[in-house]
Amino acid sequence: MGFQTEDLGKNMVKLTIDVSAEAFEDAIRKAYEKNKNKISIQGFRKGKAPYQMVIKMYGKEMFYEEAANLLIPDAYEETAKDCGFEIVSRPEIDIEQIESGKPFIFTATVARKPEVTLGEYKGLEIAKKEITVSDEEIDAEIAKEQEKNAKEINVEDRAIVEGDTATIDYEGFVDGVAFEGGKGENHPLVIGSHSFIPGFEEGLIGKKLGEECDVEVTFPEEYHAKELAGKPAVFKCKVNKITAKELPEIDDEFASEVSDFDTLAEYKESIAKTIREKKEAEAKTEKEDALVKKAIENATMEIPDAMIDTTARQMGDEFAQRLQMQGLNIQQYFQYTGMTQQKYLETLKPQAKNRIETRLVLEAIAAAEKIEISDEEMDAEMQKMADQYQMELAKVKELFGEEEKKQFTQDLCVQKAITLLVENAKEI
Repeated sequence: MGFQTEDLGKNMVKLTIDVSAEAFEDAIRKAYEKNKNKISIQGFRKGKAPYQMVIKMYGKEMFYEEAANLLIPDAYEETAKDCGFEIVSRPEIDIEQIESGKPFIFTATVARKPEVTLGEYKGLEIAKKEITVSDEEIDAEIAKEQEKNAKEINVEDRAIVEGDTATIDYEGFVDGVAFEGGKGENHPLVIGSHSFIPGFEEGLIGKKLGEECDVEVTFPEEYHAKELAGKPAVFKCKVNKITAKELPEIDDEFASEVSDFDTLAEYKESIAKTIREKKEAEAKTEKEDALVKKAIENATMEIPDAMIDTTARQMGDEFAQRLQMQGLNIQQYFQYTGMTQQKYLETLKPQAKNRIETRLVLEAIAAAEKIEISDEEMDAEMQKMADQYQMELAKVKELFGEEEKKQFTQDLCVQKAITLLVENAKEI
């Protein structure tokens, strides 16, 4: 087997791969063995006709496609290893010659990993971001916890106000006729939640326990039931129950009940620390992203469309796997969103291009700076993985073959390259 390469420009390469005539004949024979049980010839039981008789009756051509499918994967894989460059796209296969007694020849058009010419990446300027935590932010977090610990109390001595939960019976009428889906019993409705038709909840404000009333509303023009859209309606309602939230007092006792702290002051200090840490993590990510973006803008590279297409497909596969973990599939997603697979892949291409640029530039920086990962660093990262999945370190190491270890090492080098960008940046 041999191959030739042809540079097509823009980091696209055509590989012309030839497989010997003998190997092609052997593949034809294998194709016959694979399919002989489907072949019938008079005078022989199905699948028992000799190879030469089958060839005489039908010709070798009937096995060409199967023979090609048997040869192409291994021949392409071997060529991809020996071609001298990294292939970063799915191959586009075309058969050039397929004839008994002659070498089998096919081409694989592929994208070659682009070379990156780095520009400035050290000393990049970045705006300094001050991290502050306001009293309002702390109070907002405490209010959320206060809301979680609120008690529901029955209200009997006053009318409904916004924020109450009214448990009601209701039935809706349009032009005096009850409509389908417009009736409910003992339905709890939070007044002010805007979960009903506009005007409905407001119409219950001021009503008392046990009171019966008519609430007049108009269905929105864009209402999902077209037969009701834009029409006025009357809902006959009865208030069966009114409850209100009783919020706990925000004091030392509250702090001790909802946290590990004895005083409100300590609790507030803890909340401030959590908010600050979250903001610092977000600021760190924003800073890293901004510096990587600048490094990309200063670099030059030519990314072939086929590489972007392949990465977009990989991203689509990753998304489909995440959906599957949630009990959905990609076809359901397309149905819900009105998307097609092709449209979805088009939306992913800008993200795919950014992912490629980011990886290529960071790998180039790691190479330029001769960044390496020591055995100790590798073990430390694997230990983190072991801790995360509650596994022994030795077991985690067993999962890493040579390719997985190489990829893991590259990932760590890329992360070190990001750290280098941050450490050498100039805050202004």
